[in-house]
Amino acid sequence: MTKGNISVQTENIFPIIKQFLYSDQEIFLRELVSNAVDATSKIQTLSRKGVFEDELGDVTIEIILDKEAKTLTIRDKGVGMSESEVNKYLNQVAFSSAQDFLEKYKNESSIIGHFGLGFYSAFMVADRVEVVTQSHKRKERTVKWTCEGDPKYTLEKVDKRDRGSDIILHISDDATEYLEESRIQELLDKYCKFLPVEIKFGTKTEKVYKDEEDKEGTDVVSDNIVNNPNPLWKKAANKIKEEDYKSFYNELYPYSQPPMFWIHLNIDYPFNLTGVLYFPKISNSMEVQKNKIQLYSNQVYVTDEVKEIVPEFLTLLHGVIDSPDIPLNVSRSYLQSDQNVKKITSYITKKVAEKLNNLFKKKRESYEEKWKDLSVFVKYGMVSEEKFYDKAVKFALLENVDGKLFTIEEFREKIKAEQTDKYDKQVFLYCNHKEEQASYVKAAKDKGYDVLVMDNIIDNHFMQQLEQKLDKVTFVRVDSDIISNLVQKDETIESVLSEKETEKVLNIFKEKVAVDANKFEMKALSPDEPPVVITKPEFMRRMTEMQRMQGMDSNMMPEMYNVIINSNHVLISDKLNKMRNEEKKSDFAQYLYQLALLNQGMLKGEGLSSFVEKSIEFLK
Repeated sequence: MTKGNISVQTENIFPIIKQFLYSDQEIFLRELVSNAVDATSKIQTLSRKGVFEDELGDVTIEIILDKEAKTLTIRDKGVGMSESEVNKYLNQVAFSSAQDFLEKYKNESSIIGHFGLGFYSAFMVADRVEVVTQSHKRKERTVKWTCEGDPKYTLEKVDKRDRGSDIILHISDDATEYLEESRIQELLDKYCKFLPVEIKFGTKTEKVYKDEEDKEGTDVVSDNIVNNPNPLWKKAANKIKEEDYKSFYNELYPYSQPPMFWIHLNIDYPFNLTGVLYFPKISNSMEVQKNKIQLYSNQVYVTDEVKEIVPEFLTLLHGVIDSPDIPLNVSRSYLQSDQNVKKITSYITKKVAEKLNNLFKKKRESYEEKWKDLSVFVKYGMVSEEKFYDKAVKFALLENVDGKLFTIEEFREKIKAEQTDKYDKQVFLYCNHKEEQASYVKAAKDKGYDVLVMDNIIDNHFMQQLEQKLDKVTFVRVDSDIISNLVQKDETIESVLSEKETEKVLNIFKEKVAVDANKFEMKALSPDEPPVVITKPEFMRRMTEMQRMQGMDSNMMPEMYNVIINSNHVLISDKLNKMRNEEKKSDFAQYLYQLALLNQGMLKGEGLSSFVEKSIEFLK
């Protein structure tokens, strides 16, 4: 038996590993299973090259849990290690055998680990670790390495076992959760689901029925293989059927609605990247859908926090990205920014834009059917990503209240004649609550105007972006104060009231109606327009709504609105104007004002109760 000290810079290396090297204790299983995959990949490479001439045999990795013995074993049938290799790779912290092997066979194999510290993550959960290993080289003896979480170790020859290594963790008292089968299964599902070598964890029992008449069935016990070694993103896109993509999506996100469509990523220059990104059906539920892209490095799960490599708007996509070229820190838990990351970001944005543009050009009808869900991606991208905006402006759609869809240029052409104001600006009229603003929408349509629906959570920002980018375009909500100017752009309507009568009616509203309006104004509108109209300044309303979206108190800013009295409406010109009783005049003016508030959804509480009572009185 040999005894010695592990070659490290400091006696305190193990407490550092245990507490600070890894951001998450559960990472240990990913690291150890990844090492087992590395060892297996190495023997497969040596076998392919003819260096290892024996039978390769079954190379399944096994995870063995013994609750009574308080051990967790990771067993591989890979290259194994000789005594000198154990001294080299286990007794010199951070000397990576993966790195060593890569240098020798750099173009021949896919090796996960580069840092050489993964093995020591075992000490985060174990107070003793044993490695029993048999080299693939026939002349080498089986050796057993034992360490109890300090620089001291023992190394001894033991009875021969099969090729490969057993990593035996004696789980410490503060980590007994890793002796539970369900916990280990959870970690294998999370970190090892797509590793390229089959991983067995115990057995499973399934009912098998001979035929339809067999009601009892037979219990069949088989190995519980926890991973899919050949995930869809590693296959050639031209060999994958539509059902395969949908099936894989269900594998990633069980019980989710089927995706709308997907993009298969495959690039090997100037960086290596494969993956599949899905467009889910999301409508307005943006936050619920975020962070569903899983990042892998050579099929090893890394994280679902991918904002460093995926533009913000594309975090709404689902799926998988796999790249060995993504720079990770020592624990593979965090991405590190470099030029490759920026190139990957640009590549993904470009591929998404190309996919959407092709779908729009070749299958516009199908594209329009999906627009309700797609609009969030497209608008979010146009707001947040300059390069994406330049491409997306051609396939972004605007929907009007009749459910018809137009590109931005198509809509500009459609409204050019009717909706260009006196400043030569095209006015994009819109509503954000089609039902609540129905009367305003009707008034605009009666004038021959087209009204857009902008009711998405992102639309406030989207409209501002278009106003900045497009030449001479302004968005105006149908109940904005600016709408009145637009309505009367091409026509002059004379008031049926004299100047004196107009002033008297205006004073009734100013002096007798208790309101907090910003401005009162008498206007000669069409007799078909409402008697009193509440309008809100567009810029103030947008500021208020943005504050609300950002979780700020929108009541901090006083609500600003204008009261427009239609001098040509019969209830103003014939009824209110000709009343003799001042009190009745005030009551009637108050009633018309409350009717306008009701139309805007602004009449609440006591005001609403008073309005209902007054309506009953009028009916009597």
